[in-house]
Amino acid sequence: MTITELSPGLTLILGSVLIPLLRGRLRSAYMVLLPLLGLVHLSLLSTGEFGVLHFVGQELVTLRVDRWSMVFGWIFMIATLISAIYALHLRSPLQATAGFAYAGSAIGAVFAGDLMTLFVFWELTAVTSVLLVWAGGGLSAYRAGMRYLIVQIASGMLLFFGALVQLNATGSISFEHIGLDAPGGWLIFAAFGIKCAFPFLHNWLQDAYPEASEVGTVFLSAFTTKLAVYALARGFAGEDLLIPIGAAMAAFPIFYAVIENDLRRVLAYSLNNQLGFMVVGIGIGTELSLNGTAAHAFSHILYKALLFMSMGAVLYRVGTVKGSELGGLYKSMPLTAIFCIIGAASISGFPLFSGFVSKSMILSATGMEAYMVTWAILLFASAGVFHHSGIKIPYFAFFAHDSGKRCQEAPANMLIAMGIAAFLCIAIGVMPGPLYALLPYPVEYVPYTSSHVLAQLQLLMFSALAFSVLMWTRIYPPELRSVNLDFDWFYRVPLVRVTQRTGAALRATLGAGGRGVSAALGGLVLRLEAQRGPSGLLAKSWPTGSMALWVMVMLLAYLLFYYVG
Repeated sequence: MTITELSPGLTLILGSVLIPLLRGRLRSAYMVLLPLLGLVHLSLLSTGEFGVLHFVGQELVTLRVDRWSMVFGWIFMIATLISAIYALHLRSPLQATAGFAYAGSAIGAVFAGDLMTLFVFWELTAVTSVLLVWAGGGLSAYRAGMRYLIVQIASGMLLFFGALVQLNATGSISFEHIGLDAPGGWLIFAAFGIKCAFPFLHNWLQDAYPEASEVGTVFLSAFTTKLAVYALARGFAGEDLLIPIGAAMAAFPIFYAVIENDLRRVLAYSLNNQLGFMVVGIGIGTELSLNGTAAHAFSHILYKALLFMSMGAVLYRVGTVKGSELGGLYKSMPLTAIFCIIGAASISGFPLFSGFVSKSMILSATGMEAYMVTWAILLFASAGVFHHSGIKIPYFAFFAHDSGKRCQEAPANMLIAMGIAAFLCIAIGVMPGPLYALLPYPVEYVPYTSSHVLAQLQLLMFSALAFSVLMWTRIYPPELRSVNLDFDWFYRVPLVRVTQRTGAALRATLGAGGRGVSAALGGLVLRLEAQRGPSGLLAKSWPTGSMALWVMVMLLAYLLFYYVG
């Protein structure tokens, strides 16, 4: 195969293996060069299907290049470059190695032309991304990572079984439009829905992302959920069920984000909110709505990364992102505050910022197709996101009351990464033409009409007025140390108790033999925990670089066996 017949994701996956072997400035230069090579690789691709392999009587298309895969390929590679620059201050290579392998897996999935190739990269994103959660350190990050891994692996298993059902019924595993009525359609839909954080399946996102390190969260925010958006758009465009699902996703996170004290968790809820717009666009299924979905995914990756980077810089310098413990940081971190405000303006949809030129496409498509209730919900969600991400994040982090905390400005590499993302947020908002040219269908949409601009400015003005009145009257929920219960409470508390009581009943029924088996299994779990837990023997005795290298070697071996087979 030539380079133009290989998936660009392999550039990052194979390249990630060398990161632990390099040191100092050489490693930093390599981390920047690798995604740049990936961008060059993307520019050399031509439309068509390449890298076709034969496996158990099936053709596996490892590289399908069309307008859908290219628009997501470009933004994923740009996000990798920004994340790599943001991570240059790290001394340990683990997060960079995992981050590049994770990004490469997501890009490989985007260019997959069949369900089996998609499944392999789908599961690789799970295995590599969980390392970024665990890099946050501590028992809470370890447990959140385990829950995250279970959910992501379950999503992959549903995809695998759905592909088998499709293969058995049709004799094909090609990844085209699937639909709910297709053989295995509901299984594949559930797999995509889990990764997209559908309502009641969303808590893995708010559970895991805030536990990751400042670098890990930036990587995580870019790929997993947007890969699911791509998969839904490819496989289930026009499914009416997605419209109410997306509307619910856009609306319900607002209430949690308003009362949440952890500002990275606020951003995790707002991520759910923005995904709702994309899911509605997929459900409507017109060319305008699907273009809006692709454009909004592109814009969202940039401004969400910018917001997570600004909060990551605060966490890195101050050690906390609790709104109740911050305030007045604009004095110490003025550039970070400016970049955060640019991200906030973008996610809020201010004219001349990226969110305006993408979100308005989905709103226009919703109105044109006469989904007026959904349009009203999305309008409410637009006002809500301005409250919790456009105002709350920069206000409580950098302004509000002066917490008295004084620190250094963010490191230079963080500022450069934030500067690149901020520039792109403004450039896309001012000149949307280059983004529109990448979209899957021809674009005739004009975002800057007097009606669009005036309507959005009125919405933002009244939202800001409402926030000011609520703060002045002290009705707005204060930033307090608290624990907010979400749907995951039902499986993290009652389900655990039911499981424990069921186990106790079984042991009582089985008698001494059952107790012996239970004791043996319990002993095995304790031994595994002692060796492989966060403070276990294996966790302590291996250098981080060596562990990262061996993880990547095993993942690479798995991938090579797959292709050779």
